Parts: sequence; structure tokens; C-alpha cells
Amino acid sequence: MTSISDDFMRQMLATTRVYSLVLLKAGPNRNRPDIQSLIWEHGRRNFELRADGKLAIVGPTLDGGAIAGMGIFATDEAETKRLMDADPAVAAGVFVYEIHPMKSFPGDRLPQ
Repeated sequence: MTSISDDFMRQMLATTRVYSLVLLKAGPNRNRPDIQSLIWEHGRRNFELRADGKLAIVGPTLDGGAIAGMGIFATDEAETKRLMDADPAVAAGVFVYEIHPMKSFPGDRLPQ
């Protein structure tokens, strides 16, 4: 393993910026009869936000737990809240969410 120096860490930490981590959870209307169409529109909107550069990483969780999905937004907390409140599945009460400001390194991505 390569040794990481304190100077390297300081240089890297200076490049971080603030992002918004969103944790998506089941909402009070999770059992609506039209849930599939709402989730489909939620997904379509996520693709649009990705294309606009506002949603860097997104995906559903697979363990059936309390968290239904997560997203990392390249927007501040206020803008992320505005975007989430406009989500059709959130507006319909299918999902609720939490926003957590976080720091990370611009350009990070999931491996292929």
C-alpha cells in the first residue's frame, strides 16, 4: 500500500466542496394504487437531474430496510430541498427524505 503523507492529505482536503446527501425513505402514502407510475416519474426526474449535473450519484437500496434510496446532489442544502420537494413521489407522500450536508472531492465517481 502506498504511504499517504500529511502534506498530500492537506492538499486533497483543500479541494473538497460541499454536497448534499439525500436519504429517501418510505412515506405515509407508500401503498397508493398509482405508486408504480409515481415511482416511474420519480426515476425519470432523477435522470433529468443527472443530465443537468445536479444529481451526481443516485440509486435505490437493496436490503429492504428503512432507507429506500440515496442520492448525492451537487447542490447546496436549500437547492436540494427545493428539488426534492418538487419530486412527484415526494409531493404525493410516497417518499420522505432527509438531507445531510457533506464534503467530498469533485470528480469522484463510482468505479465501472
